[in-house]
Amino acid sequence: LVDIRMPEMDGLQMLKRVREIDSEAQVIVMTAYTDMETTITAMKLGAYDFLSKPFNIDECLLLISRGLNSKKSRVEAEIATQAPKSSALKGNSPAMQEVYKLIGKVSEEDVTVLITGESGSGKELVAQAIHYNSGRAAQPFWAINCTAINESLMESELFGYEKGAFTGANNSKPGMFELAQGGTIFLDEIGDMNLEMQAKLLRVLEEREIVRVGGNKRIKVDVRLVAATNKDLRRSIVENRFREDLYHRIKVIEIKLPPLRERPEDISLLARYFCSLLAAQRKGAPK
Repeated sequence: LVDIRMPEMDGLQMLKRVREIDSEAQVIVMTAYTDMETTITAMKLGAYDFLSKPFNIDECLLLISRGLNSKKSRVEAEIATQAPKSSALKGNSPAMQEVYKLIGKVSEEDVTVLITGESGSGKELVAQAIHYNSGRAAQPFWAINCTAINESLMESELFGYEKGAFTGANNSKPGMFELAQGGTIFLDEIGDMNLEMQAKLLRVLEEREIVRVGGNKRIKVDVRLVAATNKDLRRSIVENRFREDLYHRIKVIEIKLPPLRERPEDISLLARYFCSLLAAQRKGAPK
């Protein structure tokens, strides 16, 4: 067990040193100063879990017991060289701590992630946090809302088009998968994507290739997909509105984002944050 704030060497530095000596060591990080960046960094460095002070001693003992009995090896990860561009994701509640832990774990895994939660809960902010804490952080992050793009234009937006592919296509244009090469694509509200586009997206995820609209050349793409939805995709599958094979392809890891009503302890923090933003915009002092 290691505290974050200590003299000479802080808890994250110690965690890193311990993991260098023994990559399977189970380290529980403790702190009274919970914040997103610290939690994500601790989990990326391989912490077994994160305890916020004050904590229940029985909870701590149970966590220690689980750690001692755990047979799962962890892959060592290094701190991202680029500072995470995710400061807008706020909350120190236990529910948000679990979200931060998942972000830290999945960032370096390079697997597809499905973020679920109600509208306005901050799903795109989670996607950004995953991207900017990953090995793709220096590459592009592109986001598209599937409900904001006309169905007839969705394919050309994602995959691009060749000159003359349709009326008004006076020049060739790369799509989002090409523009995001090496980086991350965030598809918001993927539950609203029509079945035809779902089939084409599935093929791209399987083959890692795209073909521009009106073209016949296969273009290799190296892109990580993060998707989000406020819908119950399992119900959509039953109702034949979402493909089950695509569902399993995009839901390698699921991050469930809790609504604010389930974490009321974060309300005051968010209120102060938004007041500070408003004050900065108006060049005044927050009140």
